[in-house]
Amino acid sequence: MKAVETMSKGEFDLIRAWTSGRQAPSLLRSNGVVAGIGDDAAVTEWTPGMQMVVTCDTMVEEIHFKTITMRDSDVGFKAMAAAVSDIAAMGAIPKYALISISQPKNAKEQRLQGIYDGLYECADLWNVAVIGGDTTSSLSGISITVTVIGEVENGKALLRSAAQTGDIVFVTGYPGCSSAGLDLLLQKNTPAEQWGGFQPLQIPLVQAHTRPVPQITAGRLLQQLGSCHALNDVSDGIASEAWEIAEASGRGVDLIEDRIPIAAELQAHAYSVRKDPLDFVLYGGEDYLLIGTMPADRALDAQLKFSEAGLSLHVIGYITGDHNGVRMAKSDGLLEAVPKRGYNHFGKE
Repeated sequence: MKAVETMSKGEFDLIRAWTSGRQAPSLLRSNGVVAGIGDDAAVTEWTPGMQMVVTCDTMVEEIHFKTITMRDSDVGFKAMAAAVSDIAAMGAIPKYALISISQPKNAKEQRLQGIYDGLYECADLWNVAVIGGDTTSSLSGISITVTVIGEVENGKALLRSAAQTGDIVFVTGYPGCSSAGLDLLLQKNTPAEQWGGFQPLQIPLVQAHTRPVPQITAGRLLQQLGSCHALNDVSDGIASEAWEIAEASGRGVDLIEDRIPIAAELQAHAYSVRKDPLDFVLYGGEDYLLIGTMPADRALDAQLKFSEAGLSLHVIGYITGDHNGVRMAKSDGLLEAVPKRGYNHFGKE
């Protein structure tokens, strides 16, 4: 991991403390790491018959997180999870990560220590080798960029542009819980270190927002089934991701309101704050579930395979060739246009 030349020796010592010896040599060797952190660049070996999959994701303080919405370790965990999730959406395996952090001069050492703790905790869950990055100063707030490099079998990457007319649309898990958790934390408006306890139905929502789990296992299962056409991760809400599939594939997506799964915890929170739970599902982001398409006659087999793996797959709509865009089939039988908009955490871009 490189650092800017203006850093003092003490700061270099801190970087070494945050990164040195954090991962087992066996993990690095198994991922083909020849030279990792400590040189100008990393050197790795590549797996024959595999293609490289590369992504990066950035989280900025006051844009994507606040001290009242995440603990420092949560920030690191989620920054890694967001990038790993993009690899999952390709049906690929994450292998390497590079971490770049910009911090203000007055940032407390324990904040950065906590962030690195979370970054490595998430990386270790998926055997991702952290092989480098950069650390710089910023004028205000902390910014984290995580680049993840993965691999997938030659020609087998799952693309959002591959939806076919007649496909069903599915989602893995229960979307909307992360944005409901954020809504809860913003209303609580308490620094993370002072949170205290949460009610039983609130805990899964807070966990969904602060510690989202990328769907690597689900993505690999879909890739190996061979029946998945298009795939996308849910970073900006079901509506936004459905729009991305529709536009990339040149087809329409019709969602079925009665088929969209809503978690009991989300239902309870929405009722308590007098909001429509469907708004969290459609327009709330950062669940990092997967939304995709496959032939209708393969859906039941996929659901059985998911169940055997302890995962869930819900059919929530279908692909049509008679329009471009996203519609919602309401319970009264009417089709209603679904607006196209991204996820906006705190009213800032």
